[in-house]
Amino acid sequence: MPMSLRLPTKKVSMIEKAAIKEKKSKTAFVIEAIDEKLGLVKNRESALRDFAGWLSSKEAEELRRATSVFETIQEGDWK
Repeated sequence: MPMSLRLPTKKVSMIEKAAIKEKKSKTAFVIEAIDEKLGLVKNRESALRDFAGWLSSKEAEELRRATSVFETIQEGDWK
């Protein structure tokens, strides 16, 4: 079913860049994001939570801190 959204220009630009980076269409990228938000597929955070389920709270927090660097994109690394 077709759906129309009014998005700010900056967000549309961000979606376009992210879709290109992942080699997906904008539609595929947005549908994937919606599926993750609705819990229909696992995102990185929930996959990590499932994997780390056997860790203690302290160990899980240490793992979270140690892997937080992967949430940051350094633009210079992609040029």
